[in-house]
Amino acid sequence: MSRIGKQPVAIPDKVKVTISGQNVKVEGPKGKLDFSVNPRAKVAVSGKEIIISRVNEERETRAVHGLTRAIVANMVKGVSTGFHRGMEINGVGFRAEVKGQSITLTVGYSHPVEFPLPPGITAEVEKQTKLTLHGADKQLLGATVAKLRAVRPPEPYKGKGIKYTEEHIIRKEGKTGAG
Repeated sequence: MSRIGKQPVAIPDKVKVTISGQNVKVEGPKGKLDFSVNPRAKVAVSGKEIIISRVNEERETRAVHGLTRAIVANMVKGVSTGFHRGMEINGVGFRAEVKGQSITLTVGYSHPVEFPLPPGITAEVEKQTKLTLHGADKQLLGATVAKLRAVRPPEPYKGKGIKYTEEHIIRKEGKTGAG
């Protein structure tokens, strides 16, 4: 048995789970999410927990078992408490500003960069250089943060660019000038 897959997912109060065929829909205070489960896994609700089981013992089925449980657990956590990801902008004159559903970045290009946020993702800026993104869908949040970092990835010499809060940039030494 998969160590992750065999653990039931607890359903907190204020969260409603609906299963119709291979579709799982989760609703909570932070939003609604749905997921189409692989046919190799079965999902059932019993009381206040979701139980994921598999149809056979094939290698691919065992792999899908733990993955399905992790995705369903992330959906439940996302609609109940939500996910957030922090980013930092380093560089002289580099800053961010939130305008509606988009982020305006000034990161050393000749023009400001408009970064549209997908539906379900919100952003807040603190001190123009610290950015926090919030959302219920963990996968969408991670993809959005990765695209935002790709606008100006941090460089190894001065560390200028957009990086994750927990990321450590390995710095390189520049040229010495002596020939």
